[in-house]
Amino acid sequence: MVVKNKKPFAVGILLTVSFLVVLALMFMPLFEGHNALVAADQLFNSISKGSTYFIPKLKKEGEVFAGQNFDVALKAKNKENAEQIAKQLKAAGATVNVTDESLKASGDLGKVIAAALADSDAMFHNREDELVKKYGYAGKTALLAWWNALKEMDKDLTRQKSFKAAAFIAEAIKKGVEPAYNFFGIAPQTASSRAGILVFSLVFYVAYTLWWGMAILYLFDGFGMELKAGAKKEV
Repeated sequence: MVVKNKKPFAVGILLTVSFLVVLALMFMPLFEGHNALVAADQLFNSISKGSTYFIPKLKKEGEVFAGQNFDVALKAKNKENAEQIAKQLKAAGATVNVTDESLKASGDLGKVIAAALADSDAMFHNREDELVKKYGYAGKTALLAWWNALKEMDKDLTRQKSFKAAAFIAEAIKKGVEPAYNFFGIAPQTASSRAGILVFSLVFYVAYTLWWGMAILYLFDGFGMELKAGAKKEV
């Protein structure tokens, strides 16, 4: 293809080369041993984690269930999971009977909720050693056991028409156990504390997208290619 307009073509080449140079730099481990994409992913995960910390609020709201007795039947995923659930419920002061994958548990609902949220809080702040010391297995395994136990409690309490307790347990799972499990290992940060890098990232994203678009535009102009409205056909 013959270059018809040298000046816009030169601009297009300059924009293309500089775009590719920046792209290559983005894939190099220049950000504390990570490339730009991994570093950006870690940044946004960290900020997302900082905005999902509802455990203190849940702990406060869960105090209304202190002294409220519960008696539920639970179904574990497997025998090992049943043993883990039983161990954690017993540590929370509950009475538990296990038969293969089935459990029957009773006790103080407030204490169980508080225990689940305390373990979630420890994992949210990456203090896994506390759970390992308490239960003898990995923190995420303990949270998964809490997730299964609370899901089953939610079902059985709903069946018993204890809707207020069931609704709170569902909220504790969604806003307490699940964020602690999903964001474990990530340091939480607030958006305000990283406002500068956030603004830069968004501006760079827009500018970099336009950068490539302008490179293509100038290259096409250099080749003499342009968009024109089609001629209107008369009937």
